[in-house]
Amino acid sequence: MPLTFAKPGHTGVIQRILGKDEARRHLESLGFVVGAAVSVVAERGGNLILQIRDSRVALDRATASRILIS
Repeated sequence: MPLTFAKPGHTGVIQRILGKDEARRHLESLGFVVGAAVSVVAERGGNLILQIRDSRVALDRATASRILIS
């Protein structure tokens, strides 16, 4: 399911990242790689605040929808 469907408090494992190579590389540089656990901390104004590894990252809804989790 897309990351945007997850509710705050939900933790999932990244299964796939959709989009162009440049967008995928940018997400990988932030720690969003296949197999990594990601938690939704909060949703603010359509943006998601996520916990990935030891960092918190805010992504807009369009970018977060490219990340598929299980």
